[in-house]
Amino acid sequence: MNKNRIKILSISGSLRKNSSNTNVLYAISNLRPENIDFQFYEGLGLLPHFNPEIDTDSPPDPVKDLRNQLKLADGVIIWTPEYARGVPGSLKNALDWIVSSGEFVNKPVAVISASSRSSGGDKAHESILLTLEMIEAKIPKESTLRIGAVGTKINNKIEILDSTTSEQLKSVLNSLINKQVPVSSRARLLKGTIFHGEKLLNTYTYILSNQGFYFHESSS
Repeated sequence: MNKNRIKILSISGSLRKNSSNTNVLYAISNLRPENIDFQFYEGLGLLPHFNPEIDTDSPPDPVKDLRNQLKLADGVIIWTPEYARGVPGSLKNALDWIVSSGEFVNKPVAVISASSRSSGGDKAHESILLTLEMIEAKIPKESTLRIGAVGTKINNKIEILDSTTSEQLKSVLNSLINKQVPVSSRARLLKGTIFHGEKLLNTYTYILSNQGFYFHESSS
């Protein structure tokens, strides 16, 4: 794989097809620059219940797969719904399997919760942050977001209906990229061939500044 490409692993905490959180997951992937590769983790429902007695040097295959995907990722985005004012058991179970193996240590992570309630799943959001901090994930404040009344902001066609939400999702992705990409590898072009010499070719660009990447709109 091209060393300048960035691999983001996306994990939805919902097992339900067409859930709001999974829709958000796909919505942010549609906002990515072209040098970002999104991989969607699909093994949440295959993980066995966490049991220290089988957390050995040869754990169950679904656990190996999760750990390997995390190891290969440059950054992770976790999407959590709120269930009974907390994190869904299936998502917490996945995190429990990573406590001893350490794939989250210093791994840049973004956390997004989405809910039909105006609170945006604040209880689940707070809870998962505590767990991730305990296993030493790197979570910039700018890489966290709660989306309330999510059904009015993203539809089942994965279309973002709210401009503020769109900008917030871009900001989360922006922050995650900045935290995990070494300055030496930050490319000046992230959406097709933006620059030819110093000529701007694209209207919407993702440009390197001294502070990091940012979205810029140009009329040229």
